[in-house]
Amino acid sequence: MLSAVVFVAVVLVVGALVFLGGSLLLGRGETQPPADPDRSPVELPDDRPVTADDVRGLRISVTVRGYRMTEVDWLLEQLAQALEDRDGQLAALRARLDDADTVRPPGHAAAPGTDAPPSGAPTNGNGAHADA
Repeated sequence: MLSAVVFVAVVLVVGALVFLGGSLLLGRGETQPPADPDRSPVELPDDRPVTADDVRGLRISVTVRGYRMTEVDWLLEQLAQALEDRDGQLAALRARLDDADTVRPPGHAAAPGTDAPPSGAPTNGNGAHADA
């Protein structure tokens, strides 16, 4: 009977020591520690598109196990959003270009600011300006 009590007591003491050691090593459970005053925050511009120099200028804090996961996750999400925005803009511009090519039949006046002659202007038969 005494050996069973000693066994339970030893198991409880070892469990308490493991719990205490884990608590000291892993922290008190906060999700993100306060920012260090001597490090620069990870920021990307909100008022303009992200450029390559913006990404090259980023410095992510290094911890014992590598980079801060929250900063890396945030950065990857911001870069993914920037790429999605640019892909959307490119797709819209390509669609407008395709629409402009299909809407204008051959032989009709081109959009303003192009090299097409004004209506009624003489041409050399190839569609170019006669004075060109």
